[in-house]
Amino acid sequence: MSEFDVLPDERTVAETVAALESHGFTVEVVDDLAAAKDATLARIPHGARVWKNTSVTLDETGISAEVDNPDGPYESVRLQMTAQNFASREMKEIAAAPDYALGSVHAITRDGELLIGSASGSQFATIAWGADKVVLVAGLQKVVPDLDTARRRVREHSLPLENVRAQAAYGQDSHLNKTLEISGEMPGRTHLVLIRQAIGY
Repeated sequence: MSEFDVLPDERTVAETVAALESHGFTVEVVDDLAAAKDATLARIPHGARVWKNTSVTLDETGISAEVDNPDGPYESVRLQMTAQNFASREMKEIAAAPDYALGSVHAITRDGELLIGSASGSQFATIAWGADKVVLVAGLQKVVPDLDTARRRVREHSLPLENVRAQAAYGQDSHLNKTLEISGEMPGRTHLVLIRQAIGY
């Protein structure tokens, strides 16, 4: 097992939650995937325009299927976007300012910072500013001591696993071209659902 798959002890969880809350995030810790799905969807009103980032965590919790169900209660921005020509201006405009953005993170520091890595950076705009509200879902194995370790986690752990997924999904390698580091948030905008399980990467 990798050092980056190890769940933190309860003291570390409590300290991390307190640090995140001091930086403007709201935080909810749940025991399993079903609880994470319930906690996430409970925050999103029916009829909301929802942008969902590509995420193994969102897929495995069942959140992706619920949000992107064309017959479901939400207006899926991703479905609207993928109906456009790839990387067109219309595609970007549709995704720019949803009511809610859903995603995950690659690392969470004990002092309350978040780090997300990406090849294209397509998920950054809504999380950083565009969406009215953001919900991020992550396994607690992503908690690391500091920002240097967070960056190493993305390079040494997340990227190789994402590369396997990208090869299977797109027939090409992934790359760590861009990172988003979030050290604070406007109070009430971003909510974290943290799972007491190792899920995602």
